[in-house]
Amino acid sequence: MKKGKRPIGSLLMALALIFFYLPILFVILFSFNESKSLTHFTGFSLQWYEKLFKNTAMMESLYTTIIVAVVATVVSTFIGTIAAIGLSKSKRTVRDLVLQINDFPVMNPEIVTAIGLMLFFITLGIERGLLTMMLAHIAFCIPYVILSIMPKLKSLDPNLADAAMDLGCTPWQALTKVIVPEIKPGIVSGALIAFTMSFDDFIISYFVTGRGVKNLSIMVYSMSKRVNPSINAISTLIVAIITIVLVIINVIPLIKERREKGVEKN
Repeated sequence: MKKGKRPIGSLLMALALIFFYLPILFVILFSFNESKSLTHFTGFSLQWYEKLFKNTAMMESLYTTIIVAVVATVVSTFIGTIAAIGLSKSKRTVRDLVLQINDFPVMNPEIVTAIGLMLFFITLGIERGLLTMMLAHIAFCIPYVILSIMPKLKSLDPNLADAAMDLGCTPWQALTKVIVPEIKPGIVSGALIAFTMSFDDFIISYFVTGRGVKNLSIMVYSMSKRVNPSINAISTLIVAIITIVLVIINVIPLIKERREKGVEKN
């Protein structure tokens, strides 16, 4: 029975991979299309990349997206890490209550969060623009960072920090040299999730922005009503950037491990 199920499982896995990656390959292929057609490849050309880099509005939206994503990732990772460490040392009742509140924005529909943030900024009289977009992205990224780090903290020995301080560490040294290195995988995964969520967000960004400030998702939405192959070009560029970042993140730890093993052997 198990042998009979393996080909079916492999087939389903292959179909799932095709379903996920074929549209991406389609976008990459037609970003080099000579004509405006999105169904017939007529010849190789880089004209859409050239037009992309000459399109001031689209490049500004790309810069806005990167700036907001980087700021949201850094701030939310820092706040989420400190909050998760604090919750791990809190009483169980307080920890469970805060974690339940933390789960609410994750389960809440984005449209509800978007309207809530928009009304919040309007009530406070804050003019919507780049600042409100950054604040909104930081707000919805923090819960994902906390959720990524908490399992790592639960797996740690609760007496680890006390043991480090007994051996001469200050509380800050115990935090930065003992606790943080142990939960580093959770911090990195939380930061990657935060960056992806911020970079990809459309609904919340659409409601909290103003004064002509557009991120990439809003710009692509405004261009989707008319045929523009530059969308394929900028999508390919984003895929290339994300692929490079993922390769670097996965390759650097392997290089460090090999160097450490080489030092130990010597």
